[in-house]
Amino acid sequence: MFGTKAALGYTVDSSTQITAVAPSGTGTVAVTVKNPSGTSNAVSYAYAAQPSLTTVSPSQGPSSGGTTVILTGTGLTGATAVTFGSTPATSYTVNSPTQITAVAPAGTSAVPVTVTTPGGTTGPVYFFYLNAPTVTTVSPSQGPSSGATTVVLSGANLTGATAVTFGSTPATSYTVNSATQITAVAPAGAGSVAVTVTGPGGISNSVIYTYVTSPVLSSLTPAQGPTDAGAGVTLTGSGLATTIAVHFGAAPAAFNVLSDTTVAAIAPAGAPGPVSVNVTTIGGTSSSLTYTRVAAPLI
Repeated sequence: MFGTKAALGYTVDSSTQITAVAPSGTGTVAVTVKNPSGTSNAVSYAYAAQPSLTTVSPSQGPSSGGTTVILTGTGLTGATAVTFGSTPATSYTVNSPTQITAVAPAGTSAVPVTVTTPGGTTGPVYFFYLNAPTVTTVSPSQGPSSGATTVVLSGANLTGATAVTFGSTPATSYTVNSATQITAVAPAGAGSVAVTVTGPGGISNSVIYTYVTSPVLSSLTPAQGPTDAGAGVTLTGSGLATTIAVHFGAAPAAFNVLSDTTVAAIAPAGAPGPVSVNVTTIGGTSSSLTYTRVAAPLI
């Protein structure tokens, strides 16, 4: 007997053992055995309540797994299994009858999460696996070492991005435009750095962004010429490979980049006298050198 209810069935295995099927019940009941000689002493049998789950928090995480979640419900004491779909949790701890902490395994899509206890298996709550973001391009892919260049990152799964980094430095700011595009402002930096995006699904692959140092001008050859346009001038310095403009005073000059240290320019026409010459590159604008226009002699 289980309390006042008879076992659903039983088998006498030996003079020292009986196998019985417990009837339905609640709480703790006294189990006794009757035979022709009388009724035995009682031993206790505890009915475990059917467990239930109400929430999983957070309810999403990367497909690589590793997310620590809190499962809330009832009757969770003595849990023997926590599963995400058909996969056991990487680990779990029963904190109380109403709470379990579990670590999600790797997975994909949306999966039911259940807990099994001696009282049965809960109904499901759902955990959503998110794909890691991917980045395919950064445009422009270079800018001045002082930072502040606005770049567009293109890729996939960018919604919900929580960080954009240039090397180990966070972007000055960023805006998620869509699932495939982020606009970010590059921080100050040096050299070539890996740009990544972090989202609920993990950390993306990287694309390379290159910081360009400010240009330096060291000489002009020749340093003087006629007032008419057309005189060739060789500009020598460093960091000139990305030259985008050469100016003689306020007047732009035609130019050709020969190397990182040399630019060939054509001096524009101008009034006699000195004029400042500078070079602008992706890395910024150089300091100026003086070019002097000399008027043709009068005859």
